[in-house]
Amino acid sequence: MRILLLAQRVPYPPNRGDKITTWRLIERMKREHDVTVIAFAHDEADLAAARTLAERGFHCIAVPHRERVKKLLSLPLLLTTKPLTLGVYSSRALQAEVDRHVAEADVAYAYSSSMGAFLLPHRIPWVMHFAELDSDKWRQYSRRKGFPMRYVYEREWLTLLAFERKLAAAARTNVFCTPLEEAVFQRDVPGWPSVVLRNGVDLEYYRPGAGETEPGHLVFVGVMDYYPNVDGCVHFVREILPRVRERHPKARFTIVGSRPSREVERLAEEPGVEVTGFVDDTREYLRKAAVSVAPLRIARGIQNKVLEALAMGLPVVGTESATQGVDGQPGRDYVRADSAEDQARAISELLSDPEKARKLGQRGRRLVEANYDWDVTLAPLDDILTDCLQPAPGTES
Repeated sequence: MRILLLAQRVPYPPNRGDKITTWRLIERMKREHDVTVIAFAHDEADLAAARTLAERGFHCIAVPHRERVKKLLSLPLLLTTKPLTLGVYSSRALQAEVDRHVAEADVAYAYSSSMGAFLLPHRIPWVMHFAELDSDKWRQYSRRKGFPMRYVYEREWLTLLAFERKLAAAARTNVFCTPLEEAVFQRDVPGWPSVVLRNGVDLEYYRPGAGETEPGHLVFVGVMDYYPNVDGCVHFVREILPRVRERHPKARFTIVGSRPSREVERLAEEPGVEVTGFVDDTREYLRKAAVSVAPLRIARGIQNKVLEALAMGLPVVGTESATQGVDGQPGRDYVRADSAEDQARAISELLSDPEKARKLGQRGRRLVEANYDWDVTLAPLDDILTDCLQPAPGTES
């Protein structure tokens, strides 16, 4: 089968959420099929990554993309009914590449709604993989903002929802990474086929290490200009960490991840807080940590950061938003806590009882071993692609 996959970023190296998933998708597809990737290159590193993919035998076409400029140019869309997201990711150059290569493919695969837009002009059978249900994400954003951003976010929610309905009708099937995301889709965009294809974790790369845990060391890993991560860490430092430090004065919190916003950088001025910025290997920090925290108040999908911490054998304390996509039993495989006091209490109990923390981490590791190996989670992919080639409902074979 000849597959054309579209991605918002060159899917290599697999060092952030979307790139982890798209890399695993193309790696799995290439075992049995011919794959062409068309993706945006956000910087020189992405262009270099595309060359690396070519050296590894992947046909990857990288289209330069200046996201900051595109965000400014998209502002006039506020006077229309078009989502700002589509303005940010519009590209005549990428559309031309899709137009050029689509006839050579049997099936197309769009990862994220903004990439699905490039397939709408074509009649090729295609899969719409919603990396997140973006309309619902913007709905959540709007609930935490005042005017005028509340208006902007509500507008984005409603215009994206209308666009997602258009995509759902055009694609042969719609893919989500958790049953919850699929349920929200079926509620808001009813009547169209859908399937769950869960994210996984590299169990060989992320595995418990022999390093010595540092008592009182808490860690969060994520891309730190992404609003849900920023919001979660700011909330943690202001509302949760002080409560933990009342019980454990030497407790400290390390925020690990690239591109920290100014708001995140300022958190390093608070007692017990370190902001690392980009690091070559997040495992170094996970191995040292006593507890991994996931204090997200806004989230959809499954959080790779949670799976990676579980795979490392770390006890995880996360909100319902952060853990809602993870199979397993709260209290047995990880701790779920939402209020600031509940999170602080759960973290403090684990810091006070290292043996309890160790056993929780062991159960978390067993959970991901049983359910989140990539070969297990992506097993349905071949059937999804094959089914895409079947005649569409209502057409003659």
